[in-house]
Amino acid sequence: MTLAIVTFVLCGAIIVLSSVALTRAAEAFARSTNIGRVWIGTVLLASATSLPELGVDVSAVRQGAADLAAGDIFGSSMANMLILALLGMVPPRDDIFRRTSLDNTIAASLGIIMTAIVGILVYSQATTTVAGVHPASVLLVVLFLIGSRILYRQASDAAPADAAPATAAPVNAEHQGAGQATPATPGDAAATDEDETDRARRRRVSGTRFLASAAVLLLLAPLFADSAQTIAEGTGLGLTFFGTLFVGASTSLPELVSCVAALRMGARDLAVGNLFGSNVFNASIFLAMDLAHPGGSIFAIVGQAHVVSALFAVLLMALGSASIAFRATRRHALIEPGAVLMLLAYVTGVVALYQLRAAP
Repeated sequence: MTLAIVTFVLCGAIIVLSSVALTRAAEAFARSTNIGRVWIGTVLLASATSLPELGVDVSAVRQGAADLAAGDIFGSSMANMLILALLGMVPPRDDIFRRTSLDNTIAASLGIIMTAIVGILVYSQATTTVAGVHPASVLLVVLFLIGSRILYRQASDAAPADAAPATAAPVNAEHQGAGQATPATPGDAAATDEDETDRARRRRVSGTRFLASAAVLLLLAPLFADSAQTIAEGTGLGLTFFGTLFVGASTSLPELVSCVAALRMGARDLAVGNLFGSNVFNASIFLAMDLAHPGGSIFAIVGQAHVVSALFAVLLMALGSASIAFRATRRHALIEPGAVLMLLAYVTGVVALYQLRAAP
């Protein structure tokens, strides 16, 4: 078990470093495009930072630890909202909620819908399969794709405030003062072409760095899963509780590190979009888990105790979305009410799961 702990810690450290590089690449890519940080954070960054969940859960299902995989999914979704709550308590406390784009509530709503669907399927122990998978598993991926398209169109139509502005041609001060338009010159055209070439180069570089960092996260996931399962079995806490609390929190390390890095760069929408988008991506992972479990529905073999963590994940996302939508200009001087409620809900969920740890 000592080797498993060392492996777990080393993988976590590498995941942290990769997540920082991933976030910087995502920010650079957002600045070199007109897409905006909400879509980049919700879809691209969230999908990449959720790769550990994908690798961990598929590997766990193949090893016969479906409860560890399901616990990781819901636990990670809860941990992501805990991160949002903690960020809401860091001064300036109202920045993360009041100054982020309302477009983030679209991703939050999609995450609520998809997580609720998964919770219902787990509760009903759904057994229906078509071509070896439950139809709802495919539906979850379709919802993810539709939601991504909606967010993309919203970002394109709304011209988000945090998007990188297009570089304007220099204005001649003398002509501007006289109220005359600055005539175009060959030098201006050359400067514009040079700027566009530079933007294209930055897109290529940031895209390459993004893919390389994401590949590191994906390659580490199976090793991370093996060590996590070994520790889970050695602690005696059970796969449901351990998977939800410990593994779920650990695989949320990329989201935590990415959010801190994004906030340090002043990219609030990149951080918040990453958290809600990761929860959306987490729900769609059930298709991969279903494919990794041949011969039956994945929803029929995981314990119904996971419904509790699914409900708390939904509650936390609802509180986070409401906190963003509630844009009162005057808030409490000492605390952010939404963040406090989210923290209390998370603690309550952990206590409830601990009491149900003996459940299958």
